[in-house]
Amino acid sequence: MKHSTTPQTRRGHRGGPARRIGRTLALVLPVVLVLSGTLAVTRVNWTGNPSGSVLTASDVSSAELPAKTAARAPQDVLRDQLMTELQDKDPGVVLTHLQRAVNGHPALARHCSSIARALGTAAVRIYGASRAQSYARPVCDTAFASGVLAAHS
Repeated sequence: MKHSTTPQTRRGHRGGPARRIGRTLALVLPVVLVLSGTLAVTRVNWTGNPSGSVLTASDVSSAELPAKTAARAPQDVLRDQLMTELQDKDPGVVLTHLQRAVNGHPALARHCSSIARALGTAAVRIYGASRAQSYARPVCDTAFASGVLAAHS
């Protein structure tokens, strides 16, 4: 048998189109799965209450607020509502209300992390670090958990 002296070429030393697609899917698919899982978690009624009451900044009537609070930003009103609610309810319920408020009013999304972080810090004062951490969920990019960690450190 005679061997050819012509060098055999491969289909690109970095891989063909199928390999590039596979690599792209390997990078993109986990992100898509995490995001879809996070969205699924946010749609679950974690309170166990079928009425599904959601606290939002717009739910507070101006008659209930003093004149100086009526001019406050919606994110500040929401933060105060949720902090007050945290005194009576567990952080899981409060985080659900935060997520629903952000879903209902997308303009609040940019404030979600700071509110969740403040809730995490407050939860450590009320429940202690271990118990507060047990309520952490992927709300606002795990900002609640970072608030717990910051308060515990």
